[in-house]
Amino acid sequence: MSLHQYQYSGRNRSGQFVQGDLEGLSKQSVATELEARGIAPISIDENTASFDVLEYLKSIINIEKVKLEDSILFSRQMYALTKAGVPVLQALQGLADSIRCEPLVAAIREVIASLESGVNLATSLGQHPQVFRPIVVSMVHVGENTGKLDDAFLQVALHMELEWETKKRIQQTARYPLMVCSAIIMALVIINLSVIPQFAKIFARSKAELPIYTKILIHTSGFVVEYGWLLLSLVVLVTVFAIRYISTDRGRYRWDKFKIELPWIGGIIKRVMLARFSRVFAMLSGAGVPVLQSLSVVSQALGNQYVGGAIAEMHGGVERGDTLTRTAMATEMFSPLVIQMMGVGEATGQMDKMLVEVAEFYEQEVDYDLKRLNDWIEPILIIFMGLLVLILALGIFLPMWELGSVAGYQYG
Repeated sequence: MSLHQYQYSGRNRSGQFVQGDLEGLSKQSVATELEARGIAPISIDENTASFDVLEYLKSIINIEKVKLEDSILFSRQMYALTKAGVPVLQALQGLADSIRCEPLVAAIREVIASLESGVNLATSLGQHPQVFRPIVVSMVHVGENTGKLDDAFLQVALHMELEWETKKRIQQTARYPLMVCSAIIMALVIINLSVIPQFAKIFARSKAELPIYTKILIHTSGFVVEYGWLLLSLVVLVTVFAIRYISTDRGRYRWDKFKIELPWIGGIIKRVMLARFSRVFAMLSGAGVPVLQSLSVVSQALGNQYVGGAIAEMHGGVERGDTLTRTAMATEMFSPLVIQMMGVGEATGQMDKMLVEVAEFYEQEVDYDLKRLNDWIEPILIIFMGLLVLILALGIFLPMWELGSVAGYQYG
């Protein structure tokens, strides 16, 4: 998630001076997050570094970035080491020597230095928000306070593994249509640049009256050949400006909202986000994290500012004294069945268990929607390819057949 980067300084619960970087929607959201971590902010300043398109593109394609698999491996190894009684410093030093992900290794070494200076583990991890997610920091904070650090790392690992499985299912569904669409685009480029111009020369020599389909194809191909460089430049400029706009708060919010409102796909993305909300909130609630802090963490852990904004509204409602169920209903994000289950959980004091059931409900819906979408994609692509072949047949091959018939008739 691309948010604004802020530099902060403050004092933790023990009065020690701390500073670092933190991503957030605004200074207020950063201040709220710091307070949730037990840090009293002294100053919060936005980083004003110039926007680097290449760096942004590298982050999109996961170059020099901590992947979800790396985070899962780190959490699993920390769980095994702490459960075996290995001191935290020794465990981190061992991982720093064995892990191959350079950004993660660099962050771990800085965490080690922070621990050696007397800062606790949760605060040390929180100084690297691009590597360690807010949910990791919150769970480690609970684990340190309860003496169950191994359980905290285990819960984080299990949560990220579920997220990884959902991500893989979505990628598997999208792989086939992306490959087919890429092949179609490449075929159209080759046809417009190489094939149609050759036929256009033949038609020009024949001086025959051409069908409207053929004229459209020839003019389109001529435009692509003559102004292809302009089209490519325009695509690059639009991409750069789109990336720059999405990197802003308003742009990211609108882009995330646009994805949610897409037909077919938007509903799946929304249910994935709500399943993630239910899982994370249930885990934090079950670990004893306060409701307000849990909502603050969840709003940043979703990876979607539109849904995260709705969760932030729930945070404000609960802070004003309203119930979690009514604030959830006010967002209009949840189905009536889910609202009812949340109400039962709130009334019985078993919100974490009910939210786990809510997450399972949404995950089942996501699985069903992905299968149904996969069943729809193949015939739609086949129809589209059939229409493409029909257009080419009407525009190119039909006139060629007519010319061949005329030439054969004259020769005879």
